[in-house]
Amino acid sequence: MIRRCLLALAIVFAAPLLFAAQPADILITGGTVLTMAGPDIENGSVVISGGKIVAVGPSSQVDAKYTAKTTIHARGSAVMPGFVNAHTHVPMTLFRGIADDRDLMDWLQNFIFPAEAKNVSRDFVKWGTRLAAAEMIESGTTTFADMYYFESDIARETKAAGLRGVLGETMIDFPVADNKTWDDAVNYIRAYVKQWKGDRLITPALAPHAPFTVSEEHLRQVRALATELGAPILIHVSETQNELDQVKAKHNGLTPGDYLDSIGFLGDDVVAAHGVWLSKEEIEKFAAKKVGVVHCPESNMMLASGIAPITQMRAAHIELGLGTDGPAGSNNDLDMFEEMASAARLQKVGRMDPKALGAHDVLEMATIGSARALGLADKIGTLEAGKRADVIVVNLQTPKTQPVYSVESALVYAADGSNVTTTICDGKILMRDRKVLTVNVPETLAKAKEYRDRVRKSLQSK
Repeated sequence: MIRRCLLALAIVFAAPLLFAAQPADILITGGTVLTMAGPDIENGSVVISGGKIVAVGPSSQVDAKYTAKTTIHARGSAVMPGFVNAHTHVPMTLFRGIADDRDLMDWLQNFIFPAEAKNVSRDFVKWGTRLAAAEMIESGTTTFADMYYFESDIARETKAAGLRGVLGETMIDFPVADNKTWDDAVNYIRAYVKQWKGDRLITPALAPHAPFTVSEEHLRQVRALATELGAPILIHVSETQNELDQVKAKHNGLTPGDYLDSIGFLGDDVVAAHGVWLSKEEIEKFAAKKVGVVHCPESNMMLASGIAPITQMRAAHIELGLGTDGPAGSNNDLDMFEEMASAARLQKVGRMDPKALGAHDVLEMATIGSARALGLADKIGTLEAGKRADVIVVNLQTPKTQPVYSVESALVYAADGSNVTTTICDGKILMRDRKVLTVNVPETLAKAKEYRDRVRKSLQSK
């Protein structure tokens, strides 16, 4: 009898050991979890360890199983995947507002290209990227795709800020800040991809500017080089009617998408920004070849480029993402909340149909849709066990978001970047309680003002 009692006591005291809580790095608990892979979870939790998501579910079922070093209480907040800004030019934060209210060709040829020629350097790119990183962290973007110059320096700053990037070195048929000849650009690309390929946060890419600024010979060379290096391609395609006219005049009446297809350029490693003027036939080709397309509604509105046929692209099952474009006259900010709201409203008025694009649709485009377009859907874009821990917490207990009848509606049509309280990328907390932890914001703002004065002076000089 005594032996049985002792055995029973041993079992009782051993039970906690048999079901001991597992260690974890971060527990986010009590929020409304938008997994973007299934139904929302009211009063849900996300557990992070080793840079990965290890559990997602109701707090009542998850929390007791883990002992976390850091616990983030998210009651009254939405917990969701970090935004994936699938097209931008981040160092152009330092040109923010330089040449507003102009069409694309005037903006490029008479303002941006000259300003870049006089000002862009490795130091310019460094500080522009830091400024952009702070803005993106504050507004919940954890991954972005970039096209610019000195991209290896951008990669270094991106990694230091803790962000994830698909970063394309721009290739164009005239001398630019970092490469004065095409051969210089090719050599740079080879070294750049070799340096960064396989990095946990950085995906190096090739970024031929557009079909009207890069020759056929060079586009064919880019296609071959991307295949050889196993690196993706980022390119502007069919952004304006003017672009269509230029390409048609030069290539026997072919539209930009058809022209790229005719030279064997398209593939599932190509990400085409804009696609405003893609025809029905081009959309079908892009879908068949799994070309990613990135919608940039605020840029398209700002430059009066047109309204992209997003409903048709969705119907064709194109890999469709969302991007802000660059913050210099074609948008002026990197806030994906604003981009979502603009995307939904623009399709509604463009199609004269309030159901054309809904809140859930644009949330999907800004997260898993952009991840698919960039070829990263196996790693990011949803909150699921096994994926990289790119997570944001969005406070909905504010006058502009209350009352909440639908979390999706509150996020898309009411919230903005200032509602983000916590930003986590690859399991690292980049911002907590609105304090950015990986970028020296005051120093960066001071540098931005210095560059404003330099740029303004350079444009006044002959």
